[in-house]
Amino acid sequence: MAWFRAASSAARAALRRNLSHPPHRTTRVLPAPPPPGARSFHSTVLCRKAQAPTAVPRPVPLSRLTDSFLNGTSSVYLEELQRAWEADPNSVDESWDNFFRNFVGQAATSPGISGQTIQESMRLLLLVRSYQVNGHMKAKLDPLGMDQREIPDDLDLALYGFTEADLDREFFLGVWRMAGFLSENRPVQTLREILNRLEQAYCGTIGYEYMHIPDREKCNWLRDRIETMKPREYSLERTEVILDRLIWSSQFENFLAKKWPAQKRFGLEGAETLIPGMKEMFDRSADLGVENIVIGMPHRGRLNVLGNVVRKPLRQIFSEFDKKKHRDEDGLYTGTGDVKYHLGTSYDRPTRGGKRIHLSLVANPSHLEAVDPVVVGKTRAKQYYSSDQDRTKNMGVLIHGDGSFAGQGVVYETLHLSGLPNYTTGGTIHIVVNNQVAFTTDPTAGRSSQYCTDVAKALSAPIFHVNGDDVEAVVRACELAGEWRQTFHTDVVVDIVCYRRHGHNEGDEPSYTQPKMYQVIRNHPSALEIYQKKLVESGTVPRGEIDKINNKVETILNEEFNHSKDYTPIKRDWLSAYWTGFKSPEQISRIRNTGVKPEILKRVGEAITSIPENFKPHKGVKRVFDQRAQMIQTGEGIDWAVAEALAFATLIVEGNHVRLSGQDVERGTFSHRHAVIHDQETGEKYCPLDHVTMNQNEEMFTVSNSSLSEFAVLGFELGYSMENPNSLVLWEAQFGDFANGSQVIFDQFVSSGESKWLRQSGLVVLLPHGYDGQGPEHSSARLERFLQMSDDNPFVIPEMEPTLRKQIQECNWQIVNVTTPANYFHVLRRQLHRDFRKPLIVMSPKSLLRHKDCKSNLSEFDDVAGHPGFDKQGTRFKRLIKDQNDHKDVEEGISRLVLCSGKVYYELDEERKKKERMDVAICRVEQLCPFPYDLMQRELKRYPNAEIVWCQEEPMNMGSYHYIAPRLSTAMKSLGRGTMEDIKYAGRAPSASTATGFLSVHEKEQRELVEKALQADPISSPV
Repeated sequence: MAWFRAASSAARAALRRNLSHPPHRTTRVLPAPPPPGARSFHSTVLCRKAQAPTAVPRPVPLSRLTDSFLNGTSSVYLEELQRAWEADPNSVDESWDNFFRNFVGQAATSPGISGQTIQESMRLLLLVRSYQVNGHMKAKLDPLGMDQREIPDDLDLALYGFTEADLDREFFLGVWRMAGFLSENRPVQTLREILNRLEQAYCGTIGYEYMHIPDREKCNWLRDRIETMKPREYSLERTEVILDRLIWSSQFENFLAKKWPAQKRFGLEGAETLIPGMKEMFDRSADLGVENIVIGMPHRGRLNVLGNVVRKPLRQIFSEFDKKKHRDEDGLYTGTGDVKYHLGTSYDRPTRGGKRIHLSLVANPSHLEAVDPVVVGKTRAKQYYSSDQDRTKNMGVLIHGDGSFAGQGVVYETLHLSGLPNYTTGGTIHIVVNNQVAFTTDPTAGRSSQYCTDVAKALSAPIFHVNGDDVEAVVRACELAGEWRQTFHTDVVVDIVCYRRHGHNEGDEPSYTQPKMYQVIRNHPSALEIYQKKLVESGTVPRGEIDKINNKVETILNEEFNHSKDYTPIKRDWLSAYWTGFKSPEQISRIRNTGVKPEILKRVGEAITSIPENFKPHKGVKRVFDQRAQMIQTGEGIDWAVAEALAFATLIVEGNHVRLSGQDVERGTFSHRHAVIHDQETGEKYCPLDHVTMNQNEEMFTVSNSSLSEFAVLGFELGYSMENPNSLVLWEAQFGDFANGSQVIFDQFVSSGESKWLRQSGLVVLLPHGYDGQGPEHSSARLERFLQMSDDNPFVIPEMEPTLRKQIQECNWQIVNVTTPANYFHVLRRQLHRDFRKPLIVMSPKSLLRHKDCKSNLSEFDDVAGHPGFDKQGTRFKRLIKDQNDHKDVEEGISRLVLCSGKVYYELDEERKKKERMDVAICRVEQLCPFPYDLMQRELKRYPNAEIVWCQEEPMNMGSYHYIAPRLSTAMKSLGRGTMEDIKYAGRAPSASTATGFLSVHEKEQRELVEKALQADPISSPV
């Protein structure tokens, strides 16, 4: 049928031009004129304007056609085609040969079609296709009956030259290699039968969009399930299950409204059929092999989903309305908490088919759709840890609002990940709870597309629009979505067209902005009332049985409410089995060393610097690997990339999963990493870190270039990191400047997720940062923003005794600006060598990647006593690096102590050597947050007479100055060394822009700040 798809638009154009002769026309039923103020859940499909009566088309015999079916140019095309076939059947395409054989055969045996022209048959096939393409435009989707959709001309019989007199004529449809309607061995049918089948299939309470999918197998699969002989009917047992679930959904909302009428809960009234739809979808998915489902959703209906789908105890949900502070079994840590309609949970629940399925509802903020990539990332992680290579056991389900699905860019960013090899999850099911209005914004102002779901067409995802008042249709669409996902492992969308009975929330007045809509809603029966009436009137379920179910549900809800008054949650639900034994912030975690045995370093060093003999890399890459092999062999000159690779390799040897993703991370933005190399002749790829251990799982180390997205990819990796603590998950920005494209993830999840939702993550974020003269968009990762979000108190020195210290556990994240490869190695390994997890933000280097002095010796990586880096506590990350001039414990002759962080240290050290300022000490603060008070006090004691200077490259209103100053002042006050006024500043002046765009100005500013930090005279004022 490829020719048929290609020909359709040309054929319809020809028909419009040539079948336009009066006077005969079939009657076409259009919707009644809408009342004033009525609106459509479409935004750009406008109602037909009033027009003068148009010419009425009528059938035209073959001899009068002036355009061909295929290209609209040759009036005798089909006749020539038929003559050619009669002379030699092999001279035409197989599809035409099949058509003519059947046409001639049926005409000989069926007198009713003997006079039918080939053109009539072709036009009829076009009509069938038009229903498949546009039947959803005629479907009864709006439960309020207010939509103003125009029925497309393509669904008009007259366009194809047919009249009412033709309805009972038999027509030849042919026998095609298609599914559904046209697959049946019934090539001859009456026009009335054909139309009834099409109307039933495509114009009921489900509207199907799938003809945009360029895959015949997928389209045929859907046709087989859509174009059925009889409407699907559920058994009595299934009907009672659906009814029970709808009653639970409706009664739950009614109960909350009665008990807490003044509280916001973002109820599901108007979309109650979501619950039976989701439950039937999960039951069907479980039957098809799904074992775990990760759910992400907005606030509307969340409590209902928690209680009725995920099976969170109702008494716990009810207790949260009383705003009790919950007690943890090991202490008092509860974090800051969040509103009840943002919380997540996870439970096992039985299915209708007798299986068990694990459901996880991810906690999320009010930022709509921000949770989407987090869910997808968590799903992918579950697939890795359960060896679900076929991606059939673990599935993601995302619930959206109509306004956000069309309006939030992260929706497309997340959809865009679905087919990428290292991000795919085998398909996500998207359910749109389509309120037909955003907060107060009508669709005409909220989107430019016809449907809110049109963005999904970019993925060739099928879209099922369904009337939210028809619970059986919702169930059918949801089941079909589950079957599609398990069959084709791609995304699918269910668009439940419904309404909000109470506006945006229970305290909102929606009539301010949608008066006509809410006049209709006030008088509109609920989905439960509609379904109960249908079942009673059809005699399917007696009224007494329905009342019995309602009474049962109400009794249980009241019992759970009574239990909730004394309910105190004891066990945390934030730790899955993988997290057993991990500490919460109130529990002391032992500090571990991160050094590695020398023999292991040598062994993995050889693995990461070796290339197969028959592999032909670029000569520049070959040179890099030869240099790296020399570094490992000699133990000297280890650079940044080798240190990173050693950290990854040693963690892999210890059995940990390592995953690094981001834009261009395989090579590295600055061509330094070369984690994946390419054969210059064959294009084959080779990743040395995939060959660290024998028979290494190919995903044990994953490095992957991502799509050009910050928001979705960072969210994905965050979700991935939350599944299992025994993994090092890293996201690297192309430049740190671009990280603010994912600011919502940093603000709402990474910095505050543990405090709000008690969810730990060890995610590592690498943000290239440093002033090299590359301009305002390639200099700053906005270090100040991350420090400003840090929650440590600048005026209180916490317990710093190593055996009692919980400083890192009690802060929300760690921020480092590391200056040596060895320290980078240790800070990465530290992420896993402790029994808690915290996000790590790294201001990673650019120029230091190849700086001649930014090198480390292999002995700084090992655990051998006496080697550099080994102190009384072993080898580990250095939060502060003291001056490298071998100073004694007290140096009274030092007149100035310059404190700094990052690459400016190397410029300061070079200038100090040039000026021979041996009276100046330079210390590097490697860990900015939490602030290393103990080590800072040690250095202040070492230099009792020194002037204190903070030096940074960033402007004064940026960088770490405003974070460091009050904490440094607190440390100074504790030793009687002065106050904030005694901290001198050497750096750029305040600026609106992060950096100058002029190289000469940059060099001048850089020279001046370094010279000021090392000037001979005392620095006269703090700034």
